[in-house]
Amino acid sequence: MSQPMLTVKQAGPLALIQDAGRFGVGHLGVTQGGAADWIAFRWANWLLGNPLESAALEIVMGGNLTLVANSDVRLALTGADLAATLDGQPLAPNDSFMMQAGQTLVFRQPKKGLRAYLAFPGGLDAPTVLGSQACTAREQIGGLHEDGKPLKTGDQLTWKGSSATPRQLPQGTHLSLPDAEDTVLDMVLGSQAAHFAGRSLFDAFNQPWTVDQRADRMGIRLTGKALNSRLGGIISEGIPLGAVQIPPDGQPIILMNDRQTIGGYPRLGALTPMACARLAQCLPGTTVRLQPISATQAQAAYRKQLGVWG
Repeated sequence: MSQPMLTVKQAGPLALIQDAGRFGVGHLGVTQGGAADWIAFRWANWLLGNPLESAALEIVMGGNLTLVANSDVRLALTGADLAATLDGQPLAPNDSFMMQAGQTLVFRQPKKGLRAYLAFPGGLDAPTVLGSQACTAREQIGGLHEDGKPLKTGDQLTWKGSSATPRQLPQGTHLSLPDAEDTVLDMVLGSQAAHFAGRSLFDAFNQPWTVDQRADRMGIRLTGKALNSRLGGIISEGIPLGAVQIPPDGQPIILMNDRQTIGGYPRLGALTPMACARLAQCLPGTTVRLQPISATQAQAAYRKQLGVWG
């Protein structure tokens, strides 16, 4: 009997194998990587009873990514609604489903959100590099071929486990996706915030920002009224997930999972992990607002989110 697998019949623009990320190697210049919407990613694994950090497929935009099964398998789909269909029948996200041998799964285009997560029994089977299976294009590591590249036509996806008893999201759980207007992103101010003019601090939190076309897994630019810092530049330092850099043009750059490990632009602060997950689902043109919260509030919210998985 042949090994159960899904074959990529048509590759979309960006379908990447991702897990929770690659940690403890920043001193080597290797970035974190991992699922950009880590909340949807974890729920996808939870629906199949997988360890929450198991490798899954992060599908950006859809772009007619087409997968064909050679055997029956239960999968789980969360995150963005990319107009997915199974043999032409619509699939709603945030649930598991059976895919039978010979059936075709297609992800077409965003209806709401940007990134969908497809989980497999036991997690996807791919080489582990520096403790992770996550694809990072800049370092050219991770993924099926250990080159950090997206799936291509002809690739074959295999998994580590067998189909488990399906779960449903707990009652009252709502995996909300960003609205087109006024998506709120919580942010903790950093030590360099004092070097921004008072007017700029006011503008940062009292104007709408627009997600720019210049957005990828490294960083997402926001456009709006320019912010001004009295720091022309700083000695390069380590950069956390969600760091809000202000380059000379005054337009914020939110640094995401595939960010560089150090940088020298002044930083206003950093988005919380939950805000990073929300931003990862924002299409270009989405309006967002930054909302300052304390580090204590951010930590409490993060612990609460982690607690939903037990």
